[in-house]
Amino acid sequence: MATIFIGIGSNLGNREDNCRKAINLLKENGIAVKKQSSTYETEPWGVKEQPKFINMAIEAETNKKPEDLLGILKNIENQMGRTKSVKWGRRVIDLDILLYDDLIVETPHLEIPHPFMHEREFVLRPLAEIAPDKRHPVTGKTVREMAANLRQ
Repeated sequence: MATIFIGIGSNLGNREDNCRKAINLLKENGIAVKKQSSTYETEPWGVKEQPKFINMAIEAETNKKPEDLLGILKNIENQMGRTKSVKWGRRVIDLDILLYDDLIVETPHLEIPHPFMHEREFVLRPLAEIAPDKRHPVTGKTVREMAANLRQ
């Protein structure tokens, strides 16, 4: 079983319910959720003229390969009503693979670790709550260190 970390966000509809529903759908798809962060209301990143987000992170275990896991996340997003729109725009739900064990993956469709996680407080803050000592497989920094660097 691989240990994975998934970032979850929503800024449309009942944002907290959307995040909870996504977690339940992950469980229904064989993802064993082990830890769940609190929810954090955050400013939009990229496209500023949109509602605030609710963000959180989970730690889970899976026997799915990274590409298969990505397919599950995309199916859940579609099932919950996410539609293609402006990059970094409004969304009912956003599910991102942040880390997958200590794997480094670079394909046209998938990058692990998430390529922007070290730049985003809305990712690092909830992740630091559940996995402060987890190390980024490329930089070697802990989640706690990356989060502290953003605040400087």
